[in-house]
This record gives sequence, structure tokens and C-alpha cells, in this order.
Amino acid sequence: MRFTLRLSAIVLSAVVLVNAAGPIPKKEFEKNKALGLRLLNIELGKYVWRTEFEKFDVMRTNKGFFDVTDVYDPEEDDFKPALVKGEMGVTAVSAFPSGPTRQNVIQPVINTLAIANLQTYVANLTSFNNRYYRSQTGAQASQWILDTVNSIAALNPSVGATGAFFNNTFVQPSIIATIPGKTNGPITILGAHMDSVNQANPTNGRAPGADDDASGSADLLETFRALVVAGFKPSTPVEFHWYAGEEGGLLGSQAIAQSYKRAGKQVKAMLQLDMTAYTKPGTKEVVAFLPDYIDSTLNTFLESLVDEYLSIPWAISPACGYACSDHASWNRQGFPSSMPFETPFGTDNPQIHTTGDTTTVNGFSWTHMLEYAKLGVAYAYELAA
Repeated sequence: MRFTLRLSAIVLSAVVLVNAAGPIPKKEFEKNKALGLRLLNIELGKYVWRTEFEKFDVMRTNKGFFDVTDVYDPEEDDFKPALVKGEMGVTAVSAFPSGPTRQNVIQPVINTLAIANLQTYVANLTSFNNRYYRSQTGAQASQWILDTVNSIAALNPSVGATGAFFNNTFVQPSIIATIPGKTNGPITILGAHMDSVNQANPTNGRAPGADDDASGSADLLETFRALVVAGFKPSTPVEFHWYAGEEGGLLGSQAIAQSYKRAGKQVKAMLQLDMTAYTKPGTKEVVAFLPDYIDSTLNTFLESLVDEYLSIPWAISPACGYACSDHASWNRQGFPSSMPFETPFGTDNPQIHTTGDTTTVNGFSWTHMLEYAKLGVAYAYELAA
């Protein structure tokens, strides 16, 4: 996850906008891409060209951005300003339930969620030197997740769950696990990003990424396991996405969201779990819903699930800002998305993007993390069953 707080004025003052509004000319785009430059969308309608190495400087400012190099089409207006207005995001394309109705089947599944499983998943994910999207260890981490998904699917073959890579232009693939529905859509999506980064040394530095975002990735694995073992056979498909390259500009989620839009796939909702394990010591433990670049009606529905199924309350977080995590990729393509965060924005884990992002950080909590797996189970059942 990239944050928009604590900006470096020195670095940002060096950023030269190449396009205030409208598309990048095709000739310029193709020339610069051929030179190996990356096109970064740092604000609505504002772009800069950077080398891969120079992109690290923008990353270190903690300013969110979309790296659109692999998805930008100069002849196609994919990024309509109406879809990225900021506060409160887009209007839902489909109605959501007014509240929970499946308590009798959901609570028994929630009761099977286990902290021991979360600990095993996080231990494996943090064992890699880093999960950086351009590193071999990042690719190895992706393979481990897919192997784990397939081993879980094999626990109950009658469900028909499957896992597969979604390949990218870089070495780390994203992963999509599917629990098929009785019909082909609309799809209910749960997402997290698998990659981690050490901002002081992105390519080789140690980046355990226990909170950012092994926590959300593990929540997805445990939610998937609980549903498969329970024999969950939804009416409409449920997908679990582990995105590559979030730290490099939402690369993996952009590619998938754009491909779904172009294929005409219907998406009922997208729930992003990016950092779910930390509460600042001395503050109230809550599920903090981001208010920007999301669907407000989806947030309202999720808040009702927190009230019903979780043991902690919800709160509305301060805004996260432009392109702060993968939910923004889906919002940008016009799909309803939401991101329940670990704590109100601004009181989040101070160790992310460093060697110190481990499970020993004061404030890291397995019981807090478990609450988001509960939310994942309730979300999947209530929307797709």
C-alpha cells in the first residue's frame, strides 16, 4: 500500500507534468514506452514519464499513483473522470442487500476460521527475502500462494474451486482463485496484494511485509479455505485475487480490472483487504472504511455485516487518497469497490515498507486480523449465495 501522507516537497517539485488533461499523443506514448519509460498517472488527468529506477523516487514520497504503461491505450478513453471523482467514488451499478439475512449458515463457517492458519500463511509469506514484483522471490511467493490455493481446493473437490495465474509483463504473476456459481455472473471479488517492498532498496532489500500485505493475503487464503471446506456452492461466482505489483503502481489489479471491463464481465462488488493486522497502541480497535474511491452503498452494506458478524465496531476513516490501493483500479473501471482498513488512516502501521514490518511490531494482532476473515466469509455468502 502507498500512502499520500508525509510527501516530500523536494522530490515532488521535480515532477514535471507532461499532460494536464486528455490523452497522451499516440506517437509520444509509443516512443517513450519503446525507450523503457514508465507512464505514471499521479493525479486525475496528470501524467509523468519516469524510468523504472526513477519510479522509486516517486514511491518514496508515499504519493499514490497508477503506473498505466501496460494498460494505457492512446486511442481508448479507459479512464473517464466521472469514475474517479474522489470523495465517495462512483454510484453502485447494482443494488446491495439492506442487511444480513444468512446468519444461520454464515456463523458456523465463521466459527471454523483459525488464527493458527493465519499464522502459518503469514510465516510462509514473510519467509521470502521480499515479494517485490520484479524479483525472483516475488515470483516464488506467487507460486507458493497458487500451490496453497490448489491444495485448499483439493480438500473438497465437490466445490469445483480452481486457481490460476494471471500473467503480467513482469516476473510476478497475479493469482485468481474461483469458486464457481450456478450462473456465470455477476462476480463477487475479494482482493489483496501479495507483493512487498523495502523503499530503501526495492529490488534486493529485505521486505517481510507481514502487515503490508501478508495480512490481507492470509485473510483471503483463510476465507477461501473456510468456504471450500464448508462446501460453499454459490449462485454466482466468487473470486479471490492476489495482485502482483501493487507497490509499483497498482499494476496487477489494473490489468485484471481492465481485462474484465473489456470482456464485458459483470462484477457485483470488489472488497480489498490491504493491511488488516495493526491497531495503534492506545487507540480503539475498529474496522475503518475508506471514504474515497469506493462505492458508498457497498460500504453501507459492509458496515451492516460488521455489526452482525464481527466482535469489533466499524468507523469511517479519513481519506486514503489517489491510487492508494487496488480497490482504486476497480473504481476506475466503474465497478463497485470498498476497502475496510486496519485502523483509521493516519494511525496505521509505521513500519511498512521497511525491514521492521514483522509480526513482532507493537500493535500487530492476530485476533484483529481474524476479524477481516470473518468479514470476507460474510461478504461472500451474503452477496453470492
